[in-house]
Order: sequence, then C-alpha cells, then structure tokens
Amino acid sequence: MTAEDTKTEETKINYIYIIQCADGTLYTGWTTDLESRVKAHNSGTGAKYTRGRGPVRLLYSEAFETKSEALKREDQIKKLSRTAKRKLAGLGREDIAWKKTKPSI
Repeated sequence: MTAEDTKTEETKINYIYIIQCADGTLYTGWTTDLESRVKAHNSGTGAKYTRGRGPVRLLYSEAFETKSEALKREDQIKKLSRTAKRKLAGLGREDIAWKKTKPSI
C-alpha cells in the first residue's frame, strides 16, 4: 500500500447502516459508499443475506471518520434486539407492514 492509498483511505467517510428487506427483516452493514451499497443490495449483488429478500430500503445510517469506529458501532448495533434497532431507526408500529415496492434509497 502506498502513501497515496493510505491518504485516500483516511479521507473516506465510513458508514454503518440498517436496511429493511421486503420480508420485513433488518440487515446492518458497513460501507464507504452508502448509495452504491444500497443499490448493490437491491440488484442482488450485496450481502448474501439480502439476496432474494429485495427490494430493500435504507432506514438508518451513521457516519464515522475511521473504519475502526464504524465497525465497532456496527458490532454494537448487531447485538441490539430487533425492537431496539427499529427504535434507533425511528420506526413506529405503522412502519411494520412494508411490502415489496420499487427500490428506493
């Protein structure tokens, strides 16, 4: 890795995100390009878990300066209950029945 590569890595914004699949399940992940990652999940080239569960919709995200910070937060969120994740994302009971529609970000 060159000094240029290291500098580029340091300037990237690191995101954690929660998406909701069409079947109502939630998925938490990490990326440096949130829009592209959601598109990848919707096209079936995202995480193995989300393949066949699309389309997905982005519910929540947080930005971090370092990958390490983002991965630590991702781990914290993955340990939360479904109810706690829904609360974090600001979802109420009326949002429970989301069904398959056109993909959105």
